[in-house]
Amino acid sequence: MVTWTIIALNVLVFFYEWDLTDAQLQRFVWLLGMTPARLTSDPSSYWTLLTSLFLHGGWVHLVGNMWALYLFGDNVEDRMGPVRYLLFYLLCGIAAGLTHYATNRLSTVPVVGASGAIAGVFGAYFLLFPLARVITLIPLLFIPLFVEIPAVVYFAFWFVSQLFSGVLSLSAGDHYGGVAWWAHVGGFVTGMALLPLFQKPQKERRPFYDDEYWPW
Repeated sequence: MVTWTIIALNVLVFFYEWDLTDAQLQRFVWLLGMTPARLTSDPSSYWTLLTSLFLHGGWVHLVGNMWALYLFGDNVEDRMGPVRYLLFYLLCGIAAGLTHYATNRLSTVPVVGASGAIAGVFGAYFLLFPLARVITLIPLLFIPLFVEIPAVVYFAFWFVSQLFSGVLSLSAGDHYGGVAWWAHVGGFVTGMALLPLFQKPQKERRPFYDDEYWPW
């Protein structure tokens, strides 16, 4: 329920953005996006750490994030319950924004998107379902090859790639890849750290998997 509601809210906000003029859109993003330099000079704009989670910079940005949330969010929500999951999602997003802020305090580029919060969902999924199979596209020359990869391998590789790109971005300035790499790193680590506090007690969980393989 919460996963679908979050997706719907993101889509609705994007359609609102789509209907704005360029000048209106710039003002909207500046108002609700998280801009590190603005947060440094005006700490009262801390609320943008939350509002920025529901803005996106284009169709590809929106669809990529919502597809990832659709694939992994429902399983994590089931293990937490709707109220815990919503709070978990928002806290991961805020932590992701703070991580980006800590590494880009003077940046004047607004940060928008749900990817930091979704990275937190990835972190929880990584611990909850390490042996789940993730169908992954691996381009082999010009041939698209789809293979099943254990979630633990998929997300470990994803995290290392984000961390590596984040380290490179420290010396490349604001515009390295146009991606808030450190927000992804912060969200993922926060998701793993918060999972024990937000998952349902063992007796409340549905028996999807054998306890021999899923002792947590």
